[in-house]
Amino acid sequence: MAKKEVSQAAEKVAAAEKKKEKKPANPNGNIFVRAGKAIKKFCKDLKGEIKKIVWPDRKTVLKSTLVVLAVVAVCGLAIFAVDQLLALALSLLERAAESIGNSASDVVATATDAIVG
Repeated sequence: MAKKEVSQAAEKVAAAEKKKEKKPANPNGNIFVRAGKAIKKFCKDLKGEIKKIVWPDRKTVLKSTLVVLAVVAVCGLAIFAVDQLLALALSLLERAAESIGNSASDVVATATDAIVG
C-alpha cells in the first residue's frame, strides 16, 4: 500500500510540475518565423497560379484590340454629337433670351417715353 501512495504522490507532483512549466505564447513561433512561413507559402502559391495562366495568341490580341478601338471611337462620336446638339440648343436659347430682352427693353422705353412725353 505504501508503494501505491508513493506513486500517487509522485504522479501529483509530476502533474503539478507540468502545470508550472511555461508554455510558449505562440506554438508557431515568433512574428518573424510566422512571417517567413507566410512569405514562403505565398511564393509557392504564386508559382502554382502563374503556371495556370493561358496567354492568348497574337491573332486574338489583335482582334480584341480592334474591337476595343472601334467601340471607343463609336462612343466618342456619340458623345461629340450629343455635345454639339446641346451647344446648339443652348445658343438658340441665348438668342431667344436676347431677343425677348431687347423687345422687353423696347416696351419699357416706349412706355417711359409715353409717360414722360
